[in-house]
Amino acid sequence: MTHLFGEPLEVVNVGLASFADNIRDSGGSATQVDWRPPGDGDAALARSLAELVGSADVEAANRVAFERYLGARPVLTGVGRAGDAIPGMSDRTILHSGPPIAWENVCGPVAGAVIGAVLYEGWASDEARARALLEAGEVTLAPCHHHGCVGPMAGIVSPSMPVWIVRNEEGGNTAFSNFNEGLGKALRFGANGAEVIERLRWMQDVLAPVLARVLEGTGGIELKPLMAQALHMGDEIHNRNVAATSLFFRRLQPAALRSDVKREELAAVADFVTGNDHFFLNLSMAACKAMLDAAAGVPGSSLVTAMSRNGVEFGIRLSGLGERWFTAPSPVVDGLYFAGYSLDDAAPDLGDSSITETAGIGGFAMAAAPAIVQFVGGTPDDAIANSEEMSHITLGRNEAFTLPALDFAGTPAGIDARKVVDTGIAPVINTGIAHLAPGIGQIGAGITRAPMSCFARAVDALAKSLHQEIRRDP
Repeated sequence: MTHLFGEPLEVVNVGLASFADNIRDSGGSATQVDWRPPGDGDAALARSLAELVGSADVEAANRVAFERYLGARPVLTGVGRAGDAIPGMSDRTILHSGPPIAWENVCGPVAGAVIGAVLYEGWASDEARARALLEAGEVTLAPCHHHGCVGPMAGIVSPSMPVWIVRNEEGGNTAFSNFNEGLGKALRFGANGAEVIERLRWMQDVLAPVLARVLEGTGGIELKPLMAQALHMGDEIHNRNVAATSLFFRRLQPAALRSDVKREELAAVADFVTGNDHFFLNLSMAACKAMLDAAAGVPGSSLVTAMSRNGVEFGIRLSGLGERWFTAPSPVVDGLYFAGYSLDDAAPDLGDSSITETAGIGGFAMAAAPAIVQFVGGTPDDAIANSEEMSHITLGRNEAFTLPALDFAGTPAGIDARKVVDTGIAPVINTGIAHLAPGIGQIGAGITRAPMSCFARAVDALAKSLHQEIRRDP
């Protein structure tokens, strides 16, 4: 080996960067490999991870869960009143985004939105009386996810609001989402003034009935093919829905023209839908929820079925651990801010819309949407790199959703909590940024990562659950 020391050496340094720095300072050449031990060196977590990675039972469970996700066929079947359509929703229930949270702990945008829902429902005549009702516990707050539902930003759904009804025609499960209000002053950002309430009531009285009638004429709309086409047209179907909204409107047009809906109502609905490039977002979310709920409840599976945030906590769920949440503080996004705003104005990340990333689109599909970087930051190369990186933490690819920029490879899908902890790669999410005060609205957008500690806790809990199964069935 002594002859090696007489030749130029190329050193690959794994781990501590200071070793590579010393080599370079001495005139040598070193390539640094960014590596950390699994679980950041936590020995107990590393043992839990090793048990799961080497488990045939977990691998088998993941195959079942992933196939159920891939096989799901979400179809938009109709429009309904939330209190009638959503199971388990009582007359005085308001659903919100993210994990469970008590009224006294909600962030500014969620507080404003909840108060707006109380006013919209007519349970109180002004904001002071609405707050009194909430403080007295006379209104139940519950996560959308606990009722098969999802909503962007504050995610508010109250009984009288219209919801999309999306059924998985393969598994039979159903998912719901509220309607998208558009930009500007909107309930989902905590605005609750007269113009917001008036728009919500128009959506209830005009928009929803018209869309319900038109949808009857379509016989239902399969959402996966529409979403797949939108990916080929420059959307990633989370923060960019221009193509998807246009395709959806195109799908409705023949049935609308054949319907007996009044012309002026059709025109008003057409103006509203075409004037809101984010209109399809809520449908995308419901489709993703339907696909992931199909994969839920497989004992032993480490597949992530939900990532969501309420402006205070970020939470995830695993298929193998049912309805349990594993949470961490929700991050504040350091992204691109609109003129006049900065990081100091931002609420911590919120919304159920990260269900799109959980299902392999959104941030996982940014390679399909190079224009998205103008909104969330980075470069087109960064967008491609994000999609490629996510393949290291997923169970496979969804060939129903292909990415032209990656030679039409399927989107990375089926987040595996084990791989997240093992690689130290956290799921990427592109997201809008809300002002921390209610009602001001969106002040920017950016790219963030799911907190690693959520996955660490979930992996540890899954390993413990397998131990319990072994003790029960020796």
